[in-house]
Formats: sequence, structure tokens, C-alpha cells
Amino acid sequence: MSNITVQARISPELKQEAEAILTEIGMTTAEAIRIFLKQVVNRGGLPFQPAAKKPNAETLAAMIELESGGGQVFQTTDELFADWKK
Repeated sequence: MSNITVQARISPELKQEAEAILTEIGMTTAEAIRIFLKQVVNRGGLPFQPAAKKPNAETLAAMIELESGGGQVFQTTDELFADWKK
């Protein structure tokens, strides 16, 4: 069985970040793509649940603080920026 070439346009940053992770686990980008496509076929759809990027630790801490009644709440962006300039 012969192979074909698949091309995709992605940002250089995404390629670098993904390749760094794949290298750490001993896998090439081509191998990861083959595994992904095989799992699409095996499962009859995406092999994962798409999700938004998780917030970083600082943002997560601020969200938890706000949910627990802490932090400051502003009604408008003008109020926020006025307080920020203090």
C-alpha cells in the first residue's frame, strides 16, 4: 500500500510547541498525525472532546477568589481602568 502526503497550514508557534512535546515523548509529528487519523477511523469521530484552553494559574486563582466572594467587581470598563490607574 502506498502512502500519500497530507498538508496543513498551521502557525510556526503551534508547530514548535507541538513538536517540543512530541519530541519529549519520543514521537514525530508524522507519527502523531497517523495515530490521530487512525483513532478518527477507529472511533468514527474525533478521539477527544474539543475544549478551550485552560486558564493559567494566576487567572484560575482570581476566578476562585471571585467565586468565593473576594476580589473587586466593576460595572464598567471605565470603572476598572479608573481603579487600575490609582
